[in-house]
Amino acid sequence: MALELRQNLKLSQQLVMTPQLQQAIKLLQLSRIELIETINQELESNPVLEEAGPDDLPEEGASKGDVTEEVWQDKKEVPTLTSSEDASTEWDKKAIEEESWREYFETDISKTAIHSYSFEQKEAPDYENFVSSTTDLTDHLMWQLQMGDYSEEEFEVGSMIIGNIDSRGYLKSSVEDIAEDSGTDAAFVEQVLRKIQGFDPLGVGARDLRECLLIQLDHLDLDDDLPRVMVENHMDSIERHNYQVIARATKRSVADVARAFDIITALEPRPGRSMSPDSTHYIVPDIYVYKVDDEYVVSMNDEGLPELRISSLYRKVAKSSDTGGETKEFIQDKIRSAMWLLKSIQQRKKTIFKVTESIVKFQKDFLDKGVTHLKPLILRDVAEDVDMHESTISRVTTNKYVHTPQGIFELKFFFSTGIASEDGGSDVAAQSVKERIKNLVQSEDKVKPYSDKQLVEILAKDNIKIARRTVAKYREQLGILPSSRRKRPKI
Repeated sequence: MALELRQNLKLSQQLVMTPQLQQAIKLLQLSRIELIETINQELESNPVLEEAGPDDLPEEGASKGDVTEEVWQDKKEVPTLTSSEDASTEWDKKAIEEESWREYFETDISKTAIHSYSFEQKEAPDYENFVSSTTDLTDHLMWQLQMGDYSEEEFEVGSMIIGNIDSRGYLKSSVEDIAEDSGTDAAFVEQVLRKIQGFDPLGVGARDLRECLLIQLDHLDLDDDLPRVMVENHMDSIERHNYQVIARATKRSVADVARAFDIITALEPRPGRSMSPDSTHYIVPDIYVYKVDDEYVVSMNDEGLPELRISSLYRKVAKSSDTGGETKEFIQDKIRSAMWLLKSIQQRKKTIFKVTESIVKFQKDFLDKGVTHLKPLILRDVAEDVDMHESTISRVTTNKYVHTPQGIFELKFFFSTGIASEDGGSDVAAQSVKERIKNLVQSEDKVKPYSDKQLVEILAKDNIKIARRTVAKYREQLGILPSSRRKRPKI
């Protein structure tokens, strides 16, 4: 068998993701907090990158680098971020091959810092409402145990009880098991448990829902014992809203039962909910949308983001003829890396700005009138409007929040599938239909609540064509009970 060497000419295309393009894509999909962490990591790892101080910012009234204009003084446009091969090649050539380092070194320091316009008055959340950490349920209960006057044995048993309370506030282990583990008797554990059940939040340490509600009722000091009787003996009927059965069993009027039911439903079935670590989320919006006259203006929120620049010291060292070859190569490599980070951050701002402007254009009725006027919108609509790829729009809208006159929303909120109208007109957004269902249920007659079929008929009068099963699905997503469970007796 003979072996021979041959030369073949083959033409092919392939997508090359340069490290710089990968960095730009990574920054684009980061949330605000993740971006700050990434910038801080770069500040620590790259010696030529530093944070600009207040004295380095432009003078009052000077341009702060609107996201719609270039901040790079070499007049080279930063390519729009896409996933195409042409864009990747263009990014490489413009940013690496054609970069004029001499021209960059001669640029004034203040011109290399990244800024953006900001309005003086911002309807931002109050920063005193922001907290760095929350106390969980276990810590809260242990603090109360430590502040109480308990014997050493009571403290030990109490600690074991608290350690067996789950995030909902319920005791997971039996009194007998805790007694065995602590080397005490069940009666003593029960005594300590009763004390812990009086801790804040009320109802904590209960073994089931009935006991949880009874603990809370005991602390209300009610004149009428009907709510307690109902919880003790008629939990099934309470769940089914069967007032007549309870009225006959307790020999009380339906009106009395309804009033007792109102008291019971005001109780907390999960006492640990208020101390849940994920109970409250504080959001700092990435973008602000203001209404100026009859137009909406988009403004980036750069508050809290470090202002970056290239160190003047390292720029001088890189220009100096006394700097050795390896040292100069190292510094230039770090400057190149810092330049790419600055350009990637600026490109991120531009992309978010353009996408938000496009969303505002599509959803102007929502900004004017509220959720019920939200229009159907898909990624392709915005992608075609701003001439970007759908994957880029998806990255931009993930974990990015906008502050609007209607409240704070994630950018993904504005994208919704459409539901056909009865008269063949424009479609209605699914989120808008959900809001209408919610409003209808809130305003319904509680004695004769709307069934899913009736909701379909009412929506049809508003030219919204929707199936009953879809109404049922939206109702469940909104946490609304069926009509049989929402019905209240006539008083």
